[in-house]
Amino acid sequence: MKFGFVGLGQMGAPMAINLAHEHDVLVYDQNTSAVANVEQSGAKGAEEPNQFADVDVLITCLPAAKIVDSALFGSKAGLVQHLKAGALVVDTSTIEYGATLEMRNRLQAAELRFLDAPVSGMQKRAEDGSLTMMVGGDANDLAEVQGALSTMASKILHMGDVGAGQLTKLINQLLFDINAAALAEILPLSVKLGIDPEQVAEVVNSGTGRSYASEFFVPNILQGDFSNGYPMQAAYKDLISGAEISARHNIPTPVLAAATATYQQALLEGHGDKDKGGMILVFERLLGTDFRATTLKEDKL
Repeated sequence: MKFGFVGLGQMGAPMAINLAHEHDVLVYDQNTSAVANVEQSGAKGAEEPNQFADVDVLITCLPAAKIVDSALFGSKAGLVQHLKAGALVVDTSTIEYGATLEMRNRLQAAELRFLDAPVSGMQKRAEDGSLTMMVGGDANDLAEVQGALSTMASKILHMGDVGAGQLTKLINQLLFDINAAALAEILPLSVKLGIDPEQVAEVVNSGTGRSYASEFFVPNILQGDFSNGYPMQAAYKDLISGAEISARHNIPTPVLAAATATYQQALLEGHGDKDKGGMILVFERLLGTDFRATTLKEDKL
């Protein structure tokens, strides 16, 4: 079985590398240095879309629905026009539910099969192949490629029909966003009231306030480091999707709405290039505090 892989960014590159360790993989990205890096693991770089004509499975890992759409259906370089009938497209990107359904319809019209398979776990887990993958689509299609997907994800869950993978990923992301916004609001409050940040961090990450968000972000916040996660400006699409679903289905989401307001304030203040831990900068400014390690504060004096 021959694989194509398009999108060699923060998540895609390590995923493609892990796949190439065990399978025949043809890769493409606009960033030629990213292609060269993955080629070192045994993958072959593609220069023209027609080189994908003989792949059995095309995997995409791209940052937005419009970019996935362009890669697949673009009039000049779209890969769909080159794929053989019956090929399977597996989209591991995190995109909107509606865009996923539209993609399925267009791929079906082109006699192609489709799985939506977004992943969770951030870059470190992409590197060690321990991602969680949530899959929507035909169970037989998943069974055909599950062995190959397991080189990238240690947990692969079939969630239902096409789109179910994206909906499940969205649920997970919204909970993560809410956790990150809560940390941003409450941690500066502790400093304002005179409590030591490092001790607060120790209590939170060993107590009932602990979450994956706190374990990942709090140590970095203490060091003033907001560069270890996905940039807020790129991840904002999840909150848009959450608001859209809330509006369309008349489902009240007050806690999500409050977290979204914090997220939006951080974007308005120019922190979109920072990871979600950067939301704390909004409340640090408001309260005139810094949730930082003592040694870091001393270095600034």
